[in-house]
Amino acid sequence: MLRTLQNISISLVKNPRLLYFSFDCCPMSLCNSQSVPVIQVASLKNLRPLDSYDDIVMPEKPRLPLLLKVPNVMKPLKEPRKLIDLRGPATEGTELELDQFGLQATTAGYLKHGHFEMMRLTINRFMDTRRMFAIWRVEAPYKPITKKGQGQRMGGGKGSIDHYVTPVKPGRIVVEIGGKCELQEVEKVLKELTKKLPFRSKIVTPKVLEDDAMEEKRIEESNDNEWTFKRVVEGNYLGISKYLGPYDYKWYGKYR
Repeated sequence: MLRTLQNISISLVKNPRLLYFSFDCCPMSLCNSQSVPVIQVASLKNLRPLDSYDDIVMPEKPRLPLLLKVPNVMKPLKEPRKLIDLRGPATEGTELELDQFGLQATTAGYLKHGHFEMMRLTINRFMDTRRMFAIWRVEAPYKPITKKGQGQRMGGGKGSIDHYVTPVKPGRIVVEIGGKCELQEVEKVLKELTKKLPFRSKIVTPKVLEDDAMEEKRIEESNDNEWTFKRVVEGNYLGISKYLGPYDYKWYGKYR
């Protein structure tokens, strides 16, 4: 079926007169010719040539690799919560490397080793490795999370390390899928991943990222309300500075 559609598209490119499927919509200059074949199929009017994917280079290992559950360090050190790792927009990993399809986080959250395994098994079972491949865009779990045993009294110092996580900020690309495929083929598996991740996420393409940036710029430029959060904060109206923190002056209430 695919080979048949490809042959039809090539013939339409070479002979555009085949796009006219009836004499009613055919120009007079073409209708007068007796050698013009007529195809009585209206759906062929909007048929476009198939993509060749000549610029796609398949890697040696197309499947997602297994990530370590514990970082390979000699002596793991405990550290505080550092919730700044989750606050604010992502400053790296916000663009698609393959320029095809990916999964982008829209809220913050922690990725455990079980989440990485869920994504790896789901994508690897779905992929056709002859024409698809996937890559990670986030690091393996590296941040230690401590926990005390059940029933212990207060005090006694910080608990022992229980597991490791990877903090993800809004706007970060988590995983990418590329190869000789279209969005309709990978949309199903990416939608399944969005339901299982511990934070909200969405499917993105280069066009989606570009449209989001343009829409954000349009909303900011077309705002008719002069009393924006930024103006109120910078002008310290009604003494609002005593209720604000340092991050309100940095992101103006966007990431709270």
